[in-house]
This record gives sequence, structure tokens and C-alpha cells, in this order.
Amino acid sequence: MQEGNEQDESTLYSARLAPHRSLSYAGFIALMAALAGASFAAGIAFLLIGAWPVFGFLGLDVLLVYLAFRANYRAARAFEEIRVTPNQLLVRQVSAKGQAREEHFNPRWVRLETSRDELSGVTRVALVSKGVPLVIGAFLSPLHKEELSNALAGALAAARR
Repeated sequence: MQEGNEQDESTLYSARLAPHRSLSYAGFIALMAALAGASFAAGIAFLLIGAWPVFGFLGLDVLLVYLAFRANYRAARAFEEIRVTPNQLLVRQVSAKGQAREEHFNPRWVRLETSRDELSGVTRVALVSKGVPLVIGAFLSPLHKEELSNALAGALAAARR
């Protein structure tokens, strides 16, 4: 989550939200190489004792892990941009497929709604306008949702002044 007021003096809050991925590309390559090497070594051992079909199944496991990581990285392309000025609240949500959705709100009339859980903390952050909620930051952790909620609450309060 990035915040800043470098775009314009009248920007009260600006953030770009993106899903967190803890494994870098280099880490992914290292993990796949280690997994492929271990599967190949185990496959050779099974091949030598005559259990040749196991060799193919070990290769299939590596392929499935690779496909799962690719799907995970593809989903990480989604992001949200939020910008609050004294006269406008802009929320731009871009899906992993690149489909963009923009919503414009009057910051004086929008309501920030958060749902909390005793154990987890903030579980949902939504902007409500005319009774219709727009959930934002659904992919964030509860801690980051709380930070987002606090920052947005401050920016909306400043816009109302």
C-alpha cells in the first residue's frame, strides 16, 4: 500500500493497493528448480527399482505446482487505486484480466463502513453511497485493512471540513 500527496496539493489521500506475494520471481525459480531436482532424483530411484510409472507421476506433481504458482501470480495483477480530494473520491479497481471499473463519489456524502471480528480485526472495508456498498481492499490482510480504514476515515473527515 502506497500513500502520497505528490500528485496534487489538493489530494488528501492517494493509495495503490495490490495483493501481497511473498515469493519473488527469483525465489519461484529456485523453488521450482529444487522441486524438479528432488522429483527427478526420486523418480530415478523409483525407475531403478522397476517402478517406472512413479517417474511420470513425480513429473506431473512438478507441473501441477508450477501451474498453481502461475495462477497465483496471474491473480496478483489485480490492483485498486484510491484518490480523495476535497470534491471527489475516486476508486479504480482493475481485475487480474485487466478489466477496469471506476467509481466516483462525493466525499461529503459517502460513508465508510468497516466490519470487525474479535480475533482477526477488520475483515471488510466498504464505501457506501446511496445504500450501495463498494468493497475495497478485499485482498488485504486485516492489519492493512485497518490501516486503510483509518487513513480513509481521516481523509473523508478532512474533505468534509
